[in-house]
Amino acid sequence: MNREMSAPENELTHPIRNFSVLLSPTPRGARLARLLAREQLRSWGTALDPAEHIVAELANNAATHGRVAGRDFRLTLYVVADTLRIEVTDTRADRLPCLVPSGRGLLLVDALADRWDAAPGPYPRKTVWAELDV
Repeated sequence: MNREMSAPENELTHPIRNFSVLLSPTPRGARLARLLAREQLRSWGTALDPAEHIVAELANNAATHGRVAGRDFRLTLYVVADTLRIEVTDTRADRLPCLVPSGRGLLLVDALADRWDAAPGPYPRKTVWAELDV
């Protein structure tokens, strides 16, 4: 289910924006993740570049390396204060991401993001996240 939530803004807080969607672990699901992220970021007035590229790489990795038949991956976007956080959660906790010279996806994420890492979730999930200072 798609979901967007915004908290009210006042002098003590910044608006918190959240978008989350489940997608099929297929090339089509990865493309849809990029397109949905682009439209969501545009509606928030957030810069598309390099966030759109990071979403594309993380979603492609989830569809390629995190694929388990019958299990979707989740794309989540958060904007809190001046930070955009991109999370992609799949169901292959046994396959943690690592930078390898032969692969380009995580090398791009590493070059474009201000911070990134992977975190285990409730078994069998893992989340690969990247943050951008916006």
